[in-house]
Amino acid sequence: MSTSQIFDYGQAFSRNIGWLTPAEQGVLRFARVAIAGLGGVGGAHLLTLARLGVGRFNIADFDEFGVHNMNRQVGAFMSTVDRPKAHVLAEMAKDINPEADVGVFPEGVTEANLDDFLRDVDVYVDGIDFFALPARRMLFRACYERGIPALTAAPLGMGVALMYFKPGAMSFEQYFRVEGRSEKEQYARFIAGLSPAMLQRGYLVEPSAVNFDEKRGPSTMMACDLCAGVMGTSVLKVLLRRGPIRPAPWGMHFDAYRQKLRFTWRPFGNANPIQQLMLMLIRPLLEGRGPR
Repeated sequence: MSTSQIFDYGQAFSRNIGWLTPAEQGVLRFARVAIAGLGGVGGAHLLTLARLGVGRFNIADFDEFGVHNMNRQVGAFMSTVDRPKAHVLAEMAKDINPEADVGVFPEGVTEANLDDFLRDVDVYVDGIDFFALPARRMLFRACYERGIPALTAAPLGMGVALMYFKPGAMSFEQYFRVEGRSEKEQYARFIAGLSPAMLQRGYLVEPSAVNFDEKRGPSTMMACDLCAGVMGTSVLKVLLRRGPIRPAPWGMHFDAYRQKLRFTWRPFGNANPIQQLMLMLIRPLLEGRGPR
């Protein structure tokens, strides 16, 4: 007997019932979530949502797994080294739910396939690499124009920073204000906007591990797992319209290492005076200098 013959959706996700009603589980079964980027957080988002019973996905990533991914990426195994992330994660999601409809975009998201990637999507989940700001801006702009709720959960140190861009509310660009800025200034503004509370800053024990010229930085599996839990819960609330989520200019940052939770409110986003001070601290670090 094949796996598809013995699989039963109701039985597979029956333990969700109690936290979900059967009717709500039915909504998740036919919801479509788009996830761009399937590395550290994106792959964990996909598997979390697949186990929640979300039944339809569009997933995109142009990269392949490497040994350097082992510390944090759910699809990284020695058996998957050099294999496309999009195909590996699609197989993993289908192994959880053989009935799942998984649209795979192994070339990543481009201007050419953007419409297909976002077609019939209920929620967009951001899993793109920190340094891929042009693609991220393109996707958030497209979601805003189409009225698609869009969320990002950043793995910071051993914690998570969540931002929700609600249709009709503040847009990604209105919050981060990166248009027309240099590449490093865009990075500075993205960091400042994602992490106004900067809870992770005090325990970076090897600063040389952060190198913006080489586009690399440290990461932990704990942060990715926290991101997936927070993101899965937030997507559930959006899809089921069950309870509020504070949209931008609100942000949420939880740090497990410091055991602290902060909600931040930054009207005008990075144009806020508090954010301007934050940027003055961040810019020298991106240039390899200590703060003045």
